[in-house]
Amino acid sequence: MSLKTSKFLVYPTKKQADTLQWTLDRNRELYNAALQERRDAWNVCKQHPKYYDPQWRHEQAQAYHVSCYDQINQLPAIKEVREEYHEIHSQVVQETLRRVEKAFKAFFRRVKAGQTPGYPRFQGKDHYDSFCYPQGGFGVEKRGDKKHVLILSKIGHIKIKLHRPVQGAMKTCTIKREHGRWYACIACEVGITKRTPFTDEAVGVDLGLYHLAAFSSGDVIDNPRFARQAEQKLARTQQELARKKKGSHRRKKTVKRLSKAYRKVRNQRSDFLHQWSRRLVNTYETIVFEELAPSKMSRRAKPKQDEQTGAYLPNGAAVKAGLNTSILDAGWSTFIAMCEYKAENAGTVKVVKVDPYKTSQVCSGCLHEGPHKDLSERVHTCEKCGLVLDRDVNAAKNIRAIWQDGLKLRPAPKTKKPKTKTKNAQARTEPSEDAPLRSPRL
Repeated sequence: MSLKTSKFLVYPTKKQADTLQWTLDRNRELYNAALQERRDAWNVCKQHPKYYDPQWRHEQAQAYHVSCYDQINQLPAIKEVREEYHEIHSQVVQETLRRVEKAFKAFFRRVKAGQTPGYPRFQGKDHYDSFCYPQGGFGVEKRGDKKHVLILSKIGHIKIKLHRPVQGAMKTCTIKREHGRWYACIACEVGITKRTPFTDEAVGVDLGLYHLAAFSSGDVIDNPRFARQAEQKLARTQQELARKKKGSHRRKKTVKRLSKAYRKVRNQRSDFLHQWSRRLVNTYETIVFEELAPSKMSRRAKPKQDEQTGAYLPNGAAVKAGLNTSILDAGWSTFIAMCEYKAENAGTVKVVKVDPYKTSQVCSGCLHEGPHKDLSERVHTCEKCGLVLDRDVNAAKNIRAIWQDGLKLRPAPKTKKPKTKTKNAQARTEPSEDAPLRSPRL
């Protein structure tokens, strides 16, 4: 059994939307208060003069440590002071405190792994955008032929659009606010239904910018470039926003229009990637991708300085910024992630990743390594066997060969030869004229 989450659009009335926003604000206040209590407890414990005494730490750990269960046990006392929390389902506020616990666990995990820690932060009104019913207090009821309502405890019945049937037993329901719209993310426990693909073949996929994806079979997916198409509209709306006075009504209206434009781009990209990932999973048994790191590939250009004067030199930052925008617009990581979870749900499809080292330079026909190709070179021409092929398709064939045929393009690391020790050389056991052996002492 596995959990599958479906996201549905809900249509609350004006009064229900105000209630949802009010519930969201109260949970945000509780989250920030719980975070502040944990910070204060840690500062008191850390600044205590006996903090470095192991015996004191063992005896006073209960007095200075605040756990998630301690904060949950404080909720009845909080509701006596803040009576408005009686209007929120009890499990919703408990789940808010568990979010604080998850944030600190993730923080300590990153510290232990040597990553950027990212200490838990206080959540502002524009950043805290969801609350969750973890076990109960919600349900979906059918009204009429095609109409459904979402039942939320302490909130009421809200119209919901079920674009797909809810399968399995509903476990959790998360109410999320996105750019003025409200969504219900319902997680259901479903079993894995094995789906046999149309073929039992393996396909190599080369992700790029000119073509979003090129397959080892010779097919390609053209890159739609949704963000590039909406670039002028987004720029004009950003300029309008910059001219508006902060806090004004017109600025709020412009913010809504800008968020709506970004939402359209995101939805277009998501829908496009969903369709093609489903086609791949339904067609092939094994899908082989490159192991890319788009976050590192889209980093800004490093500054260059003159060694003598210290003046900054041109470093191609403008060109690199355009390339970074195109990389993020393509959505490579999202495409791979969609293929992975769809393949896992299918049960019989496998998604693997291989090393992309020199897959574009090596000829897929004779394995001859040619010169480095710039991004402007779109055709692969082998100088040894004369193979002429699209460079992305050639790379996709090499990607498939790496997994299927065991092709190794990266050279093996050089091993250093062990140095011979001269100081502690073994003593000679045979006499010679220039260095006779000593006689043992009597």
